[in-house]
Amino acid sequence: MKVYSLSVVQVPSSGPSVTLSNATDLSSFSFYQRGSVGEFMNFFSKTVAERTQPGQRQSVQENNYTAHVYNRGGTERLCAVVITDQEYPVRPAFSLLAKILDEFASAVPESQYSDPSTINFPATQSYLAKYQDPRQADNIMKVQAELDETKIILHKTIESVLERGEKLDNLVDRSNALSAQSKMFYKTAKKQNSCCTIM
Repeated sequence: MKVYSLSVVQVPSSGPSVTLSNATDLSSFSFYQRGSVGEFMNFFSKTVAERTQPGQRQSVQENNYTAHVYNRGGTERLCAVVITDQEYPVRPAFSLLAKILDEFASAVPESQYSDPSTINFPATQSYLAKYQDPRQADNIMKVQAELDETKIILHKTIESVLERGEKLDNLVDRSNALSAQSKMFYKTAKKQNSCCTIM
């Protein structure tokens, strides 16, 4: 699971969209590919942001990438886009988008939207790093992982109890067989000893 790009984009009602804040992790690509891959990610983010209606969330797949988009709408016309691989779970992706839009809207005044070069929003880079592992970033997934571990331990415990139970059943069967054999031995011994009774 990998997050490649995280962007906050302003999508005006008319005209092209503007990237207000962006962070990428292109370390999995070769040095010579990073420039063109970065351009593709920026183009992909703007394109899906422009084609997402206000108030709508959607996921768009292109080759090995999935763009999760949340257009919050409102007066700011803010949209957040995260580009991940196809294995990345949907819930943490949309959770990330909602968080970053809330923080961006409260931290950056709307007057700075007209000049994106003046915007300083380091949370984009920190969120990109934090959400590389969705199980650590998303509390619900963290609890689910802990429950899965507990369930595995529980299954191992039940299996060991069943194994012990099977062993106990074998012992009971053996003791029943032994008991039957000892009764036979007693009867046989009694018959043999009865021939030699002294009067």
